[in-house]
Amino acid sequence: MSANLISGTELSKSIRASVTERVKELSAKGITPGLAVIVVGDNPASQVYVRNKVKACEEVGFFSSLDAYPASISEKDLLGHIQALNKNPKIHGILVQLPLPDHIDSSRVIEAIDPSKDVDGFHISSAGALVKGLPGFWPCTPFGCMKMLESINYDLKGKYAVVIGRSHIVGKPMALMLLDKNATVTICHSATVNLKAITLTADVIVVAVGKRNVLTADMVKPGVVVIDVGMNRDENGKLCGDVDFEGLKAVASHITPVPGGVGPMTITMLLQNTLDAAQNTHPA
Repeated sequence: MSANLISGTELSKSIRASVTERVKELSAKGITPGLAVIVVGDNPASQVYVRNKVKACEEVGFFSSLDAYPASISEKDLLGHIQALNKNPKIHGILVQLPLPDHIDSSRVIEAIDPSKDVDGFHISSAGALVKGLPGFWPCTPFGCMKMLESINYDLKGKYAVVIGRSHIVGKPMALMLLDKNATVTICHSATVNLKAITLTADVIVVAVGKRNVLTADMVKPGVVVIDVGMNRDENGKLCGDVDFEGLKAVASHITPVPGGVGPMTITMLLQNTLDAAQNTHPA
């Protein structure tokens, strides 16, 4: 048995093509979706992520601004910049690249973003909407995972899903999204006892912990669907995920690769959220 790959790269191309067409329709009405990306300090990883996001915006026809501030910026000044963006009609989405310097309260910064522009889906209003099953912006990474499951026509109703990881960015919202599609969901984490006993019963497993080989072939049943959110490097410096890809692809029915899996989908769903925010501001 060899698992079918769920290519985030290919799925992203399809979704971005649709986004581009919708942008053209809005542009014909004089509306250009706008995304403001805020980065504080000179974290190399953050710089790469930010460049990729700005590039993606340009490719689909968005207006984008990159607001880069020194690590020494005060929390008060950063909040002031966000308030200005909240009032800017050209900006439909605001993204603050994390992590922020230690002297800045990340939660306070995220909560300062107008919920109607919270295209990262991290605001308490967005989280509340997700819990209640109401319209709102879903966090981009788990949103992308759901699109990947949708792309293989996987019916989650009645399936047993296991999420390994409980972060506010991926694990918790992922579990809620799976639950919304009528899956039975278990969240596992660092304090979980006998992880293998739980994963062996799963139909779908999403792994998002940032640690190599958390899930191996002996921990799953044949035919499982595996979504690998992790991004690590092996002993040779090669990019890899949180799961033993080579072992699992011989057991799973579907699996996401790293790179080329969930990663491209995260930025794509950011574009989708920003487009929706612009559409919400200017309904037909």
